[in-house]
Amino acid sequence: EIRQFLGLAGYYRRFIEGFSKIVRPMTKLTQKKIKFEWGDKQEESFQVIKQKLCSAPILALPEGSEDFVVYCDASIKGLGEVLMQRERVIAYGSRQLKVHEKTYTTHDLELGAVVFALKIWRHYLYRTRKGKCSG
Repeated sequence: EIRQFLGLAGYYRRFIEGFSKIVRPMTKLTQKKIKFEWGDKQEESFQVIKQKLCSAPILALPEGSEDFVVYCDASIKGLGEVLMQRERVIAYGSRQLKVHEKTYTTHDLELGAVVFALKIWRHYLYRTRKGKCSG
């Protein structure tokens, strides 16, 4: 049931800032060799994501292909990105680190966040004349 819920919620991940960080306690329960114990962290995670799914995000539609700014961040827990245009949020992106990425240096994680952002938003950024990426 948790996998199904996370799959459904994941469909809306681009509309929820810090999605991967919020659902991390529930995601851990889906890993092999992890005993299923629903505790306070999982309940809080579930309630927060449920509330965010039921509230309207304040996102803007992109206008043209100019003035995009991508903000990226990385930590030992995951990658996070925000796509903005003219100081308005267009979309959020995030994901947890893969097992092999947990040994990466901070510099490599930051670069990984940039690459991830460029991949997920390439359709917005493809024909831009100039862009700005900030970490």
